[in-house]
Amino acid sequence: MEKNVTDKEADDLTNIRNDLLEIIKEEERVLTGEIPHEYLSDKLGRKEGTAQAVVLVKSTDEVSRILKYAYNRNIPVTPRGAGTNLVGSTVPDQGGIILDVSGMNRILSFDPDTLSVTVQPGVLLKDVQAYVEERGLFYPPDPGEKSASIGGNIATNAGGMRAVKYGVTRDYVRALEVVTADGKVLNVGSKNVKDTTGLSLKNLVIGSEGTLAVITGAVLRLVAKPEAQISIVVPYPDLRTGIESVLTLLRADLNPVAIEFMERKVVALGEKYTGIVYPRPDAGSYILLSFDGHKEIVEESVRKASDLARETGAMDFVVLNDREKSNAIWAVRGDLVNAVEAVSEQEPLDIVVPIDRTADFVEYVNALEVKNGIRLISFGHAGDGNVHLCVVRGDRDEETWEKDLDQVLTELYEEVRRMGGLISGEHGLGVSKRKYFFHETSKEIVDLMNRVKDAFDPKHILNDQKSYVR
Repeated sequence: MEKNVTDKEADDLTNIRNDLLEIIKEEERVLTGEIPHEYLSDKLGRKEGTAQAVVLVKSTDEVSRILKYAYNRNIPVTPRGAGTNLVGSTVPDQGGIILDVSGMNRILSFDPDTLSVTVQPGVLLKDVQAYVEERGLFYPPDPGEKSASIGGNIATNAGGMRAVKYGVTRDYVRALEVVTADGKVLNVGSKNVKDTTGLSLKNLVIGSEGTLAVITGAVLRLVAKPEAQISIVVPYPDLRTGIESVLTLLRADLNPVAIEFMERKVVALGEKYTGIVYPRPDAGSYILLSFDGHKEIVEESVRKASDLARETGAMDFVVLNDREKSNAIWAVRGDLVNAVEAVSEQEPLDIVVPIDRTADFVEYVNALEVKNGIRLISFGHAGDGNVHLCVVRGDRDEETWEKDLDQVLTELYEEVRRMGGLISGEHGLGVSKRKYFFHETSKEIVDLMNRVKDAFDPKHILNDQKSYVR
């Protein structure tokens, strides 16, 4: 039993546990009392909430019955999957019940005729990708965290490195099974390619961070598996030259899968963390490219990209023909947040600006670093203007860190707004960015979003006061 609880609280906890066991039946799937920290936080583990219970559900029916129970008793519910969120969306800061869907992790059906696969929300991204590729098809969304659950990807409309060519998670969700706050099971969307039959409720749920409904199933769109894939490291003397070359590549209609940018100082952190060494350590920055498709088309794209890169100031054009070497180079890019975290606590941001302002924004970040004396490390998706930024704590005490972080975020987000950008491209708002979202967003838009919340969840039991929810 939790320490320092009153007799009434202990009785309430016992009653809730007994009520939940009427639904779940298996005691090991209902946790009360000392709730493990992992359920009370997100991947970073720095924000912690409280909860009366964790329920490990295994079916849509169980989700429905739990939500009906919670709704009738005004008990807050926090949905969660693999727990890889970075902005506190899975932190139960209202107390109540944590609804863990990670056990709903089955691939239900594979339909090559409609190019789709139907999955439960707890299936991991990497498992879906492996499953469909073994059958000759391809699920393109590719956020950095491959151990994230599909439900979480959908709840945040996750993007990733392949977004330049393939788009984001929203573009690959055909249909959803969802359970509303009062326990109703709805099927929104369909396997059909086109749909103008009323409002797209499916697209309202995608990216809503668990505030509108609990996702219990998804029909995902697939595409043909590319015949060939190749990656290239392009070193440049400085970041602006590298990023400006990206616009040339995009205008040339070479259809790259991914275009990533990294300053040399950031790559050095990744090299130290992984033990993998990048070519041309004398470079000031790198552009990491990949192409896929038919072999002949890929080879022609690489040849054209090489010519354009050299014309725009590239120091070299290193084609990664060896699969092992290519995977290693991409592993450094994928581990950059972990590499920074190994040095110091940091606040990870996922700002997005118009692609032609990416270099301007990174230069602003570097100037802000000097001005405020707080370390800022930037890298990201040059092909879509999504700048990942780590604000590094260093040796600051808690009070100083909170003050300095708020000052930097305020200035950063004001500059983002001035450039026509947004404060989140793929992580979501959670609890970390709410203050800045409300500051940068008109009251009329916030009011409209909250009227949608009221329609889905009149009692506000689902992830209340997260993201846009007041």
